[in-house]
Amino acid sequence: MKPINSYIDHTLLKSTASIDDITTLCNEAMKYYFFSVCVNGYYVPLAEELLRDSKVKICTVVGFPLGAMSTRAKLFEAEDAIGYGADEVDMVMNLGLLKSGKLNSVETDIASVKNTIGIKVLKVIIETCYLTSEEISTASKIVESAGADYVKTSTGFGPKGASLDLISEIKKNVSSNMKIKASGGIRDFITARAYIDLGVSRIGTSSGIAIFNGEKSLL
Repeated sequence: MKPINSYIDHTLLKSTASIDDITTLCNEAMKYYFFSVCVNGYYVPLAEELLRDSKVKICTVVGFPLGAMSTRAKLFEAEDAIGYGADEVDMVMNLGLLKSGKLNSVETDIASVKNTIGIKVLKVIIETCYLTSEEISTASKIVESAGADYVKTSTGFGPKGASLDLISEIKKNVSSNMKIKASGGIRDFITARAYIDLGVSRIGTSSGIAIFNGEKSLL
């Protein structure tokens, strides 16, 4: 297994996050060699400035946290973020359309964002806590069909986050080429390692330092 820090999107998406908070987040990401920071769109320019000479990637969110805006709005948000230096986009699926059976519209929403950001990485949050098992299956298949790079479990703002059973459910419905990001409630090394052992390619968490220190303590 690769070092645990290389799986972590060091995340701060609270509405109250200040400039100092984001600066600290970026400094921590450089210190601990996390894969990326994940910040709200407003802070992408600041993260780009702070991380310019490092290998830490910049991830941002689109349609967050509800996913219930127009595709046009999501495209503007994604294009704006990429223009300011974002390397990856985590967008929220339109769950209302999914539950309404408008599956082609859900896929078009995702594909449009992917086409806009091109070679940049797109992760699609399906917010599993609001979905039935059948809907998780359908959502996962749509994400892959639309050309996204990752299925992501959760925003972290719903009543529940990731679980190992959910990851297994997603894996059953996508090809081996599709990557999975687990997020929501992952706060220690043992838990993070269990997800990675199950095949998760990325961990979204605000507890990256605790996870890193947990791995170090076991060496």
